[in-house]
Amino acid sequence: MTKFTSDRLLLFGATGDLSRRMLLPSLCALDAEGLLDPCIEIVGTARSEMSDLEFRNFARESLEQFLPANRRGGMATFLNRLTYQHLDANDLDGFTALAEKVGTPRHGLSIFLSTAPSLFEPTIRGLQQSGLAGENVRIGLEKPLGVDLASSKVINDAVAAAFPEDRIFRIDHYLGKETVQNLLALRFANLMFEPLWNAAHIDHVQITVAETVGLESRVGYYDDSGALRDMVQNHMLQLLALVAMEPPVSYEATTVRDEKVKVLRSLRAVSTDETVTGQYRAGAIGGQAVPGYDEELGKDSKTETFVAIKAHIDNWRWQGVPFYMRTGKRLPKRTTEVVVQFRNVPHSIFSGRGAKTVPNRLVISLQPDENITLSLMAKTPGLDREGFGLRSIPLAISMPDAFAGPQRRIAYERLWLDLIEGDQTLFVRRDEVEAQWEWIDAIRAVWDEQEQEPKTYTAGSWGPSAAIALAERDGKTWHE
Repeated sequence: MTKFTSDRLLLFGATGDLSRRMLLPSLCALDAEGLLDPCIEIVGTARSEMSDLEFRNFARESLEQFLPANRRGGMATFLNRLTYQHLDANDLDGFTALAEKVGTPRHGLSIFLSTAPSLFEPTIRGLQQSGLAGENVRIGLEKPLGVDLASSKVINDAVAAAFPEDRIFRIDHYLGKETVQNLLALRFANLMFEPLWNAAHIDHVQITVAETVGLESRVGYYDDSGALRDMVQNHMLQLLALVAMEPPVSYEATTVRDEKVKVLRSLRAVSTDETVTGQYRAGAIGGQAVPGYDEELGKDSKTETFVAIKAHIDNWRWQGVPFYMRTGKRLPKRTTEVVVQFRNVPHSIFSGRGAKTVPNRLVISLQPDENITLSLMAKTPGLDREGFGLRSIPLAISMPDAFAGPQRRIAYERLWLDLIEGDQTLFVRRDEVEAQWEWIDAIRAVWDEQEQEPKTYTAGSWGPSAAIALAERDGKTWHE
C-alpha cells in the first residue's frame, strides 16, 4: 500500500443533509483540534449553483446548527479552506472544471462520495477521465452500496475499475463510534474476558438498534430499503462481527477485517420462524401522537420498519449460542446496545439458604450514552437468620465520566482522519460487504417465498408481540 497523507479533500454531495449534519462539522472539529494539516484544502461539489462565498456561508450555518460552540474554535480559518465547484455527475465535461478547481495536490487527494448510489458509476468515470483517480488518490464511499448482492457487485466493480482495494474506503459510520472501537479494547486488551468469550460460558447475545423517529427526510430511500437493508445489512452485522470475531494477530486493517469476514461467512441461513418483521401504526412517542408508516408515506406499503432475527454462527466458538438482533423505527427509546448474557453458575452453594443466583450480564451501550455495565452477584448487607441474601449489582463505566476531555465526538471525525491518513482498519472491505449481502439476500428470499408481510405494531411499543416471542420461546428475555 502506498502511504501518503492527503492535503486535498474533495467532497461530493457537499450541500446534502449528511454534509450539513456530520461531514462539515466533523472536519471543522478536527481542524479546531489541530488534527488537519494547516495547508489542507477542501473542495465541495454538488448540483447546486454556488460561489465559494455562498458555500462558506452554507457551511457556517451548518456548523452553527450542528456543532457545539465550544468545538468551533478557529471556524473562520476552517471556512477559508473551503471552495466550491458546481457539478452534474452525468456531465463528463464538468469534471474537467472540477479537476482544475481541485488542482494538483502536493501529497495526496481524498475523495468522499456522499451521493445517491446511482451516481457512483458516472462519478467514477468522470474521475478517471479528468485525471482525479491517480495513484495518490483515495476514495471513500458512503452507504448504501447497492440493494442486494448483484447491485453491490456492480458498484464495487465500477469503483475497482479506477481504484485498487487498498485505496477504497467503504464507510459504515458505526465503526467510527468510540464505544464500537471499545468493543475491541474490551475484548483484546483485558485478559479476564477471553477465557469466557465462548459457547461454554455465554448463553446468548442481543444487539438492539432502536429509533424513535419515523421517516423524516428519507421517504423515497427508506421505502425501497426497509429495516433489513437499512440497518441489519451494515451496522448490525458489523457489531455482530466485532462481538464474535477471533483475536486478530494485530490491530491492522488486514488482520482485523480477515477475522470479521470469517464470522460473516459462518452465519447460518435463517429459517422462516427465526425472523419477525413489523410496520408501525399510529401511536405516541414521548407523549406526542405520531402517525403510522402508511400515513407518513402517503400510500400503502409492505416495507418493514422493524425486524428481529435469531442468528447463529456455525463455528467452534459460538456453536449453539443464539444472537438475537432487532431494529426498528418508532420504538419507545433511542438506543443502540450489545448485551452479552453469560450462563448461570453450574451449582449454587447458596440455594439451601434461599438465595437465588442471576447470570452475569455485560451491557455495552453505544447511544444515546456510551456506557459499559457488568452485573455481578453480591451479598445484600445485613443479618438474616433464615437466609443468605444475594442481589445483582452493576459495575458501571460511563465513558464521558471516565475520560475527562472534549465532548462526545461525531463518528465521522475518526473516519475522516483515517481516510486522510490511509488507515483502512475501521472501513469495510469488499468481501465483507458481499458476505453481508449474501446473508441478507437469503433472508429476503425466504420472506418472498413465504409471502411474508410485516405485522403491525403501535408506535411507542417494542415492536410486534411475535418479536418478544422470538426470544421468550427459547427462555430468553429482551433487555429493555
